[in-house]
Amino acid sequence: MLEFNKVWFLVQVANFLILLVLLNIILFRPLLNLFKEREDRTKGFLDEVKRMDEEKERVLSQINKRLSEASQEAKKVREGLRNEGVEANRKTLELAHKEAMELTEKARMDLEAEVKRAKERLRSEVEAFAEEIVKKMVGV
Repeated sequence: MLEFNKVWFLVQVANFLILLVLLNIILFRPLLNLFKEREDRTKGFLDEVKRMDEEKERVLSQINKRLSEASQEAKKVREGLRNEGVEANRKTLELAHKEAMELTEKARMDLEAEVKRAKERLRSEVEAFAEEIVKKMVGV
């Protein structure tokens, strides 16, 4: 049977303390160092992710700014082209109106000249008929 005495107890305590020191040197310190390195790496990765996220936001902000500027520029160009088109359309309509007015005036003048010739022909024919009627009445 086992006896518990002071010497045996002191040997067990010494054995436990030696085991505790050896485990501390061999196992606990390396594990604590591994945990610390892991925590440092994780913290470094998190810092890197934060930095990359800030960079992403900065780049997105620049892209959105450039897109907005390009949109404004396109709007100005589109408005300028629309104004040019409206002006060209207005000039074309004015030219067409002017040509139509000239053609109308020419047609009116031609019509007046034709009416004048027709009246003169009719007058000469009426005079000829009148003379013929007079000759027939006098000669009758």
